Amino acid sequence: MVHIPGSQIGVVVAQTLILIIGGLITYYSYKAYSRTGSPEHKWLTAGFGIVTLGAVLGGVLDLGIERYTAGDLIYTSVFVSSSLTAIGLGIILYSLYVR
Repeated sequence: MVHIPGSQIGVVVAQTLILIIGGLITYYSYKAYSRTGSPEHKWLTAGFGIVTLGAVLGGVLDLGIERYTAGDLIYTSVFVSSSLTAIGLGIILYSLYVR
């Protein structure tokens, strides 16, 4: 029987919640864009999609790196997650100024 540390279970639960909530926010902002055709909603959708992708990808990489490389590349997952989150937040900020 394989022992799974509690921290990995916590990461999986948190990443699942991020995927569900971020996915719903992205979906509803896309529906608003489809309904209105507004460029603000288009950029908002892209921003939330990238933030959600970054968080989930960071978690997946973190678990994969920890499991298969003994944590040697742990900063890779942090870099990927942080970079995509920063890009996504920048796009969300841009969506507030688009006219």
